[in-house]
Amino acid sequence: MIIPTEPIGSIPRRPELIEALANEDHADPKLAHLYEDAIRDTIERFEATGSPVITDGEQKKYHNFWTYCVHGLANTAPDGFTIPFSAGHNRRMPRLTSGPFRYRIYADSYLDIAMRHASVPVKQAVISPSALSLMYPAEEIPGYSRAEFIDDLLREHETEIRRCLDKGAHKVQIDFTEGRLAIKLDPSGKLLNSFIDLNNLALSRFTPEELTRIGVHTCPGADRDSTHSADVDYAELLPSLFHLKARNFYIALAGEQDRVRVLKIIRAHMQPDQRIFIGVTAPIDPRIESPEEICNCIVEAAQYIPLDQLGTTDDCGFSPFCDDTSTSRDTAFEKIQSRVAGTALALKMIAG
Repeated sequence: MIIPTEPIGSIPRRPELIEALANEDHADPKLAHLYEDAIRDTIERFEATGSPVITDGEQKKYHNFWTYCVHGLANTAPDGFTIPFSAGHNRRMPRLTSGPFRYRIYADSYLDIAMRHASVPVKQAVISPSALSLMYPAEEIPGYSRAEFIDDLLREHETEIRRCLDKGAHKVQIDFTEGRLAIKLDPSGKLLNSFIDLNNLALSRFTPEELTRIGVHTCPGADRDSTHSADVDYAELLPSLFHLKARNFYIALAGEQDRVRVLKIIRAHMQPDQRIFIGVTAPIDPRIESPEEICNCIVEAAQYIPLDQLGTTDDCGFSPFCDDTSTSRDTAFEKIQSRVAGTALALKMIAG
């Protein structure tokens, strides 16, 4: 009997890499050694936490977790969809100006480097089709319909996941942070339902065996110690979330005011073939959770989620946007180490 534990994705970048990215083109070959050093150091520190599954910390995922695959495309403009955060700042997506839609980079290219250095399984996060669907403007692009865009988007997403699976990714995690945000933008639920339908079109392209290595992450966002949708009731999202055809769900929970209420909603709507990784560390909270505190959260969750369907994770990545320095690398790794230790402690307590 085990309780699997996995990270979400990003780790704060090394200061020298952040400084270089602020002054140089991220694709400049002279930055290659900085990326390599950052990834090597991240993996060494990740493995030192005892984490049985790691990531590369998204050290090379420029410009952020949301638009890494399309940043710099010639057929885009910078004035796309705006993501508002509670700290008062915004993040902006590119807007598609013409077809066809193609990724500029696939996430498996990050795996190439990470797996050279790692001695434990590596997972890879990718962005959801629903998030990228927000690139298409409200007015139809002349000569390139929304239907054509969706066909291209689904093909590119499938290609990216297959490339990651083929290269041996332990899991491919689809980042669906816009799920909760969709309720804020459209309380009727129509936007969320359209997101669920679109993502299911993508997931339906994979076999049941492949789906065991695919998961979906949801959270209220994390940037500069703030969120974009923590004020949205999980009860508006979770019943729909579990209609997704993925087999693994990574659900932010540590930052919730009433965790038991959320656990009850999860219990009511989760499916028998779904594993629920609950968030037990809050990346935007500078306080380091103790293993004992994390253990207590897991034991509590085990009262609502069957043990053979329970896992643990972090609420979110620790630095989803590459210029975010609100959390230090040391803090991130300390929290991860506590998650690993707390999960082991909970298993021992439950088994005993």
